[in-house]
Amino acid sequence: MKRALLGLFIGCAALAQVAEQANEAYKTQQGRDAIARGLGAPHRDETERPREIVEAMGLRPGMRVADVGTGVGFMLPYLSHAVGPTGQVVAEDIAPDFLERAKLRARTSGLANIKFVQGTERDSNLPGAVLDAVLVLDTYHHFNYPEAMLHGIRDSLVSDGKLYIVEFYRRENAMGPGTGDRALTHIRLDRDELIAEVEDNGFHLLWKRDHIPNSQYIAAFEKQK
Repeated sequence: MKRALLGLFIGCAALAQVAEQANEAYKTQQGRDAIARGLGAPHRDETERPREIVEAMGLRPGMRVADVGTGVGFMLPYLSHAVGPTGQVVAEDIAPDFLERAKLRARTSGLANIKFVQGTERDSNLPGAVLDAVLVLDTYHHFNYPEAMLHGIRDSLVSDGKLYIVEFYRRENAMGPGTGDRALTHIRLDRDELIAEVEDNGFHLLWKRDHIPNSQYIAAFEKQK
């Protein structure tokens, strides 16, 4: 819910490839402002369970990790503290206004180990072959070009690097109580379909598990050898 495809919607005539409905709200500044308020809401600490995500990723001091589709930087404090001052977090988004909000969050939180990168809808522009882990949180369903994005992410990882995708199930009320069939139109692929697509693009599934039952799951991948 946080990837703003600004480059697609402003000054560009190209249509969305796979995520047009999911990205509809990002077309206007008003829509992005509303999304940003939700992404930065205090209740996300409870509903998103960020500490459990970091624990599942097995992050250690000194690691280099990327947050693809960082939005307003919700995960940055958790990732930053996990890798410590000797590690680095690469915060990526393709919307400049979201990146500015993420930078402000980092400054006000005193996070000194964050590097900010502006990507495109086809390429996250991550550094090559240096990352130990990449997190894609609530963002995969916003990828218009998943194959291109996955190839870039794969190239950014070290040989034993891991990709962690946290995504909503494609089922009734998966995106929150009272959301009805929103996930059925907003989420392109259910869990096993997503896993198959990722595996078709250079990755091998390590494990999958519920993150929030009936709402979200985590899938961990390694690069295919």
